[in-house]
Amino acid sequence: MSKKTVLVAGASGLVGYAAMRHYSGLPDTEVIAVSRRRPDETFGATFVAADLENREACQQVFGHMARVTHVVYAALYEAPGLIAGWREADQIARNDRMLRNLMDPLLGVATGLRHVSLLQGTKAYGVHVRPMNIPAREDRSEARDIPNFYWNQEDYLRERQKGQDWAFSIFRPVLIFGYSTGSAMNLIPALGAYAALLKDAGEPLWFPGGPERMAQAIDADVLARAIAWSGDAHAARNQAFNVANGDVFTWRNVWPAIAGVLGMEAGGDKPMSLETDFMSRQSDWGRIADRNNLVEPDLKKLVGLSFQYADFQLGFGRPSPGAPAFSSTVKLNQAGFTEMIDTEAMLVKWLRMFQQRRLLPPR
Repeated sequence: MSKKTVLVAGASGLVGYAAMRHYSGLPDTEVIAVSRRRPDETFGATFVAADLENREACQQVFGHMARVTHVVYAALYEAPGLIAGWREADQIARNDRMLRNLMDPLLGVATGLRHVSLLQGTKAYGVHVRPMNIPAREDRSEARDIPNFYWNQEDYLRERQKGQDWAFSIFRPVLIFGYSTGSAMNLIPALGAYAALLKDAGEPLWFPGGPERMAQAIDADVLARAIAWSGDAHAARNQAFNVANGDVFTWRNVWPAIAGVLGMEAGGDKPMSLETDFMSRQSDWGRIADRNNLVEPDLKKLVGLSFQYADFQLGFGRPSPGAPAFSSTVKLNQAGFTEMIDTEAMLVKWLRMFQQRRLLPPR
């Protein structure tokens, strides 16, 4: 197989970091990691700092990357209000511009481009607004009547790809778990910090959410391998794919495993907002970080907006379970990518990694 040069946009984020790490371990593969802030590790990738909202700067950066063969676009702008921001016109316009600012100059020089991977999610099926079709299927369940930057980006990519040799693949992951700090949507540092604050106070791991609801998850490493697969798979050319671990779970059923890896007892229900009740506990977190020699003493830098996301995903304040949300992964499996992972084992894996990296206290 010929040599690849993979540009990973959003390399400091949840998906981009996993993709950068995976591609960096492959033979005959050069990786260019692009983000505003430098990732904690680059695994041998060449890091390029870039603000994708600055069109002139992007012209200078990406207009000189003629050797790029693959693009993994995992960059994302989220409004500070997160959940409310998902339907805001400004959020949609910014994400639309960011993709164009990267791709326009790159397409002018990267004559050997072979593949572009684009990230979406289950908001493509309107899960954030109304009950979605069960199961959601690609090419028939899309909620294009709901404003979403997904459609702006997808339409742009489809238009630019017409008549070209390169192809694209679109991934619609469910709830993603992996390694990142300061992210908008990573529950691992959010749940880990919440647990550490409870443990420090001598409390069990209370379940802070609302009514029980079945869910799906995807391991960031599995998603990264799916993205890499799509770059060379003929069956993935110009296709959209749902991607998930392969099982379903409820938070209360995996709660004992989460508590166990953190060295705690699982408590009963105690509804509370992680964003409201725990983001303000910087002094407590600072003491925990100092006592355990943690590498990130700033709670906000550790969890980002993910306390807000945890409230949403765990159902805090939700009066009823709400409509179920399941995506079919049959299309992806039939196309040739069949890797799966047990969701409970995945949660334990990532919490242990955060402990090993001294981002969370040891068990």
